[in-house]
Amino acid sequence: MTKINKIGPLKEKQRSKPRILVAPLDWGLGHATRCIPVIYELLSHETDVWLAGEGAQRAILTQEFPDLPFLDLPGYRVKYARTAAGFLRRMLFQAPRLLRTIKSENEWLKNAADQYGFDAVISDNRFGLYHTSIRSVFITHQLTIKSPMGKWSERYLQKNNYKYINRFNECWVPDQQSADNLAGTLSHPATIPAIPVHYIGPLSRLKKTGTPEKKGHLFISLSGPEPQRTLLENIIINDIGHYNGTATIVRGLPNSVSIIPSTNDIRFYNHLPTEEYNQQIEQAEYVISRSGYSTVMDLMTLGKKSILIPTPGQTEQEYLGEYLMEQKKAYSLLQKNFSLKRVLETAATFDYALKANNSMQEMKTAVNSLISGLKSNLY
Repeated sequence: MTKINKIGPLKEKQRSKPRILVAPLDWGLGHATRCIPVIYELLSHETDVWLAGEGAQRAILTQEFPDLPFLDLPGYRVKYARTAAGFLRRMLFQAPRLLRTIKSENEWLKNAADQYGFDAVISDNRFGLYHTSIRSVFITHQLTIKSPMGKWSERYLQKNNYKYINRFNECWVPDQQSADNLAGTLSHPATIPAIPVHYIGPLSRLKKTGTPEKKGHLFISLSGPEPQRTLLENIIINDIGHYNGTATIVRGLPNSVSIIPSTNDIRFYNHLPTEEYNQQIEQAEYVISRSGYSTVMDLMTLGKKSILIPTPGQTEQEYLGEYLMEQKKAYSLLQKNFSLKRVLETAATFDYALKANNSMQEMKTAVNSLISGLKSNLY
């Protein structure tokens, strides 16, 4: 049923520490990258951490944690439309398959828990990874789901969202509970789920290291489902050839073997390991990226000036772009309005209000509480 890299399951009589499964959603790379600090914190408590996923998520997590066992778990495999107008229609078309995937992954977890003896599961936005007999944690920043169809549809979506979230034991929200937060109404709805909700602060695998910033250097991060990733890449390639400074462009394709030739000033990478990715962002005067929430958390952790381009039709990213621009934490514009020359001129006059913060103390507290409960049951 499943394949394991590196090592096989341990026999129950050999176990002396909690065994925890961590599985991120495959909707872009952000769900996997924001799980990285959680996994490191779990490991610091001497837990037996297992991972699950496929494709790009597997590539990122196995690169970061090559010695952890990894289970094959099919993703949601969402496809986007080529236009913002077609986004909702494409998502509605995929809805029946997504519901089947949620049901299938729940059956997968039941079998995996029986076979490998998990004590807990941490699901980053995978609705089917709950279990009635083991501790189940759901990570999400979307307690409100934005919709282009208005408030009535958002209430309907929230009701269904909570129907799944309430099947878990607790919900971890990667944002501050205070007014100085990153996700606005996405993470701070009028009504919260019925299960315990813990605000664990922004999550990022990145850390401020003191790498000096280079004037005129850009870091451009391309990510997200196709075809929109490629459409933005083509826009960037067309504009970057006329840029007089230097740039590092990461394509967000960890599994790809195709390459784009680099020059002395413009460097293309399919993917970068965390340490080098961290360094390249710190060196940049401006970071250009999608307004995906995990990317936003990375940028705010490092206190970087950013230019955000929401994925067309993805209402969550459009809201985040507008919200963060109002908060003076980022400059945002629509993809159809993007011109590298013009946006850099505008960003140069934008009054950014930024402060770096990467303590993640709230997340550490939540993990410690989870582990303490598991260990008391185990022993």
